[in-house]
Amino acid sequence: MKSDIEIAQEAKMRHIREVAVAAGLSEDEIEYYGKYKAKIPLTVAERKQKDGKLVLVTAITPTPAGEGKTTTTIGLADGLKRIGKKVVVALREPSLGPVFGVKGGAAGGGYAQVVPMEDINLHFTGDFHAIGAANNLLAAMLDNHIFQGNAMNIDPEKIVWRRCVDMNDRQLRFVRDGLGGGKNGVPRDDGYDITVASEVMAVLCLATSLKDLKERLARIVVGYTYDDKPVTAGDLKAAGAMCALLKDALKPNLVQTLEGTPAIVHGGPFANIAHGCNSVLATKTALKLGDYVITEAGFGADLGAEKFLDIKCRFAGLTPSAVVVVATVRALKMHGGLDREELGQENLDALEKGLPNLLRHLANMKQVYGLPAVVAVNRFPSDTDAEIKLVIEKCKQLGANVVLSTVWAEGGKGGEALAKEIVSLCEEKNDFRFCYDEKLSIKEKINAIVTKVYRGDGVEYTPEAEAQIARLERMDFGHTPVCMAKTQYSFSDDAKLLGAPEGFKITVRNVKISAGAGFVVVLTGNILTMPGLPKVPAAEKIEVDENGKITGLF
Repeated sequence: MKSDIEIAQEAKMRHIREVAVAAGLSEDEIEYYGKYKAKIPLTVAERKQKDGKLVLVTAITPTPAGEGKTTTTIGLADGLKRIGKKVVVALREPSLGPVFGVKGGAAGGGYAQVVPMEDINLHFTGDFHAIGAANNLLAAMLDNHIFQGNAMNIDPEKIVWRRCVDMNDRQLRFVRDGLGGGKNGVPRDDGYDITVASEVMAVLCLATSLKDLKERLARIVVGYTYDDKPVTAGDLKAAGAMCALLKDALKPNLVQTLEGTPAIVHGGPFANIAHGCNSVLATKTALKLGDYVITEAGFGADLGAEKFLDIKCRFAGLTPSAVVVVATVRALKMHGGLDREELGQENLDALEKGLPNLLRHLANMKQVYGLPAVVAVNRFPSDTDAEIKLVIEKCKQLGANVVLSTVWAEGGKGGEALAKEIVSLCEEKNDFRFCYDEKLSIKEKINAIVTKVYRGDGVEYTPEAEAQIARLERMDFGHTPVCMAKTQYSFSDDAKLLGAPEGFKITVRNVKISAGAGFVVVLTGNILTMPGLPKVPAAEKIEVDENGKITGLF
């Protein structure tokens, strides 16, 4: 069996000019990054023409068995192209942390990939490097201000801005810097987040123009004075230089699928620690170029889809036409209590116990958000007809069809049935609504997500979180959306509670403002903003030969 990278390297890619022309871009609307990558100017998103239909691909709660959400997203787009539809796929960029860690990249798999796969999974067009540089420039200017006399009276113990690096490096979670005395800085406790968790990433992904980007950057809160007043990047006069670093990174990136479907890959916040969607500009650009736009949001629907709908769609004025919920029989059996080694055997009891996880996600899309939805089951050779029949029967009870997907093995051909279902769904009545009104208090919004989406019994707050909420509401930051930072492995904040747990409460331990992004971040459980590498990192398997050919990258 060929690996993902072998399939990608054997593919005959079109010159990016051909892809751009097929998407409806003129020569003046292409900024080349070699033969197979390009940037799209911001003006395309402003075209005065009707938008295409927006389709969100989400999934059940992740398991080690895998679900294939990005692969399904790409295969669905190729399937729509095969049945004669003008389609664009819009995805996030991968982070180097998971690429060299354990999760892998975010370019799809098998015969449903975006290419050039190696470039996309590594440095791509340099967007993440620009985001990291802007983040760390702000950190440097903040510490320099304190070193040069601290005219704004910033309390070093109340600094909330951390440095970042796009790598899984647990060693950097907590550091003490500025050591050495004299001209070496002011000693203080500090730390690093992974770049995808930086507020600069969220700002870039939610900005709608260079002007909006600069204004959002200026609003970023970096710390507080001794008398507890917020200090922003604008106060430090850092926003202009940060925007200069991000000027080109703001432009969406154009690549292609293995079948030549236009793909816009841009931005990459994680959904467990950030809002988990590609950029607003990428989605809006895609909507001007395709009659159908297929996009995805990170992890399960309780994380990525909730934030896509309650944050991104709210800010950008987007209304999805349909939702795809991706599942595998194998993953559902894991939610039903089976070990990974047992997944190859038929087990209807375990499947029945795991199915409530899928059904809860599906019900949320239809009942909480009012969107038409279909279940896409990535079929494995070990899945039996009886198991598939059980999934179909349970989903029909919620008024949703189930479509079998074989896009990993067959590419767009394996996505044609799903494509036809999506075309039909997009014509159905759409009663899209948000989970909460942003005018509610911070606690009321958190409670709405916990009780409506997670189906928990309520929320408990640490004394620190209580004080932080009170401070943010005094500062008039109470009427913004909330971005929940929570484990991706459970509806609860306990990664061990699989399936569709009940009777649990969410513990909120920290609440902070991302004023530039425009939301309040709510940290629950033991969520980390800087992951670590596993015992055997994926990086150990990656090699490059004397001709520059990469192997081991999936």
